[in-house]
Amino acid sequence: MPPSATADTSKTGKLERYNSYLRKIHSTKVLNASSKVLFRATLLVALVLLLLFAFNYHPLSDSRAAASHHLHRRSFLSTGIFSSSSSSSAWEKRVRQSSTAKRQHGLSVLVTGAAGFVGSHCSIALRKRGDGVLGFDNFNDYYDTSLKRARQNLLEKQQVFIVEGDLNDGPLLRKLFDIVPFTHVLHLAAQAGVRYAMKNPQSYISSNIAGLVNLLEVAKAANPQPAIVWASSSSVYGLNTENPFSEDHRTDQPASLYAATKKAGEEIAHTYNHIYGLSLTGLRFFTVYGPWGRPDMAYFFFTKAILHGKSIDIYRTQDNQEVARDFTYIDDIVKGCVGALDTAEKSTGSGGKKRGPAQLRVYNLGNTSPVPVGRLVSILEGLLGTKAKKHLIKMPRNGDVPYTHANVSLAYRDFGYKPTTDLATGLRKFVKWYVGYYGIQPRVKKENSHADDSA
Repeated sequence: MPPSATADTSKTGKLERYNSYLRKIHSTKVLNASSKVLFRATLLVALVLLLLFAFNYHPLSDSRAAASHHLHRRSFLSTGIFSSSSSSSAWEKRVRQSSTAKRQHGLSVLVTGAAGFVGSHCSIALRKRGDGVLGFDNFNDYYDTSLKRARQNLLEKQQVFIVEGDLNDGPLLRKLFDIVPFTHVLHLAAQAGVRYAMKNPQSYISSNIAGLVNLLEVAKAANPQPAIVWASSSSVYGLNTENPFSEDHRTDQPASLYAATKKAGEEIAHTYNHIYGLSLTGLRFFTVYGPWGRPDMAYFFFTKAILHGKSIDIYRTQDNQEVARDFTYIDDIVKGCVGALDTAEKSTGSGGKKRGPAQLRVYNLGNTSPVPVGRLVSILEGLLGTKAKKHLIKMPRNGDVPYTHANVSLAYRDFGYKPTTDLATGLRKFVKWYVGYYGIQPRVKKENSHADDSA
């Protein structure tokens, strides 16, 4: 090969190596530049995502906090036991003051369901005679809560404090028993209503069974153990056909889930009495009515319907007989509850252990005079001065029973229970309260007013 060719080849090789070197440098620069761009883009995306997360996270956090607050609103915080010692001290002071008796040898009673119909009346009666009363209620929305709050206001005027809480909140109940050595518990809190059980059965299990067990668990461990009087129901008689209903009649044929939970409560009471020495008295209420009553009861919503010109369904049995109830006025029921409390013996357990046999009782509290529902409507028509638009239908199979009639001889023997209010008298008092509470002027009163003006 000529020298000139060798030189050219050498130059070409050097040029290629130089170009290759330049390409590598260029590629490196491009790669570095791309990496920087990619890094910056990634950083920008990360910042954007971080900002989006931040904006979306707070509302989520707030909702969780709100949900947590709602979930635990029955806990100590919701009832006034705050983290600060001053708030906790103020709350405990109210609890102690409300539950302290003002008469010598007075009772100290925890009344569950105190914002309810029977609970509010019993709380006021006990307080007026000088007993210590602490209320307990979850203010659920089974019916208009404003009525419950209005009852609460009545109790506050009597210096009765209601702790807002749920029976299944064990720590809250234990806290109350730590603060106050209750002598008695009047357990009236429950999920009421026969027909509603077909819509929301779990609420009956939660309140009437689980809630009762939780209360008994706390009571058995208390020192001293309180005597407990609690609300069963005439519904436990179910399909019983013997009349009048007596405490020794069959109660193993419930016609509704509500009745079944109340019957279960009686069996649970027997168990805690037998194992732990708790003194327990069950009261089987028969169709309680009166001022400050429950809007889901027939006499209450019949009154509303008649005043608003709406039709009312009046049930008849499957064999076309009139449905009748042993309507019992609230004042008579209160006397029965107080009588049961006054004759309740002390529990015999200590520290959760039974020390001896304890009292176990069940009583009927009724009026002993069944009245057909048609007669109830006629009395309301006369009191309201308005004819009802009646719709007669066969009783549906929804858990209602056609007839109730209480034998109260056992309650009379043991604590002098004797109902004194007939249905016409009781309904007159109810209507007077109803038109006053809801600001309604019955037609009968208007007519009387016009007659007086013309005279």
